Amino acid sequence: MKQKPIITIALNLAALLWSSSLFAQEAAAEATAPIPNIFNQAYSNILVVLTILVLLLVIFAGINLVWALIESQRMKLLDRYGPEVLEKANLSAGGSLWSSISEKAWKLVPKDKEQDIDLGHEYDGIRELDNSLPPWWLWLFYGTIIWSAVYLWYYHISDKGPDQHQEYVAAMEMGEAEKAKFLATQADAIDEKTVTLASAEKDLAEGKEIYTANCLVCHGAQGEGGVGPNFTDKYWLHGGSINDLFKTIKYGVPEKGMISWKSQLRPGAMQKVASYILSMQGTNPPNQKAPQGDLYDPAASPAQGTSPADTTAVNTTK
Repeated sequence: MKQKPIITIALNLAALLWSSSLFAQEAAAEATAPIPNIFNQAYSNILVVLTILVLLLVIFAGINLVWALIESQRMKLLDRYGPEVLEKANLSAGGSLWSSISEKAWKLVPKDKEQDIDLGHEYDGIRELDNSLPPWWLWLFYGTIIWSAVYLWYYHISDKGPDQHQEYVAAMEMGEAEKAKFLATQADAIDEKTVTLASAEKDLAEGKEIYTANCLVCHGAQGEGGVGPNFTDKYWLHGGSINDLFKTIKYGVPEKGMISWKSQLRPGAMQKVASYILSMQGTNPPNQKAPQGDLYDPAASPAQGTSPADTTAVNTTK
């Protein structure tokens, strides 16, 4: 029968709308989760549920209406309009409950009155008639207008839904959270708070290679200092713990010409070069630069691998 494809399409459309609504609900919850108090979560859940119910009711009513139209009209329209018009409307036999509704919805014109809607265009025996649009198309069109009005009110007028800026902030915060989660799975997921002193010969050898390639020009081949400060004494401008040195390498000191290396060196590499620099203390190379900064006393500072605090003791800035 001809109604089966229509019913199948309608059921598939209902399933698609249902799955899309659930996916939209989940995506909206994830996108807005990082920002508290954008709108009341309970109100949002109720609104989503009501929206889904309304869509289902509309779909159900549409399916029943189409089914009723199909089942009610064939015999009546066959007698009244002829088989050609019946075939165009794709209607089948049934009762008369929806007869009047169907006639008003489809606005079919009898064959003997087609001259009233003839637009005067004819080609190869085919005439153009000013027939009404299919009612299902009109209902979908009106539905989109209603939906757009509700959407405009909810997201742009009522302040109940997140606007583009809030969604952007939420997406950025969620991205940062995902980034942090990813970095946590990496072998060298180290920062200035968790870094520890590397003492293995292999790590110090790699640190020396990094130092020679990047730090030698400003701090000297043996850490004696040059444009930058001396690394072999116990005085430091920005703290002398492994945490302080890692932080200085990572973020730099732009006002003094020390660039940030976080975009060029991985955390593991910064840990190794910082550990190598600290191994230079007390080596007493020739041509040392005069001490700068504050005397660092490890005994009066937090243990290595903990969050750095004020590590200064005696100020000997020159």
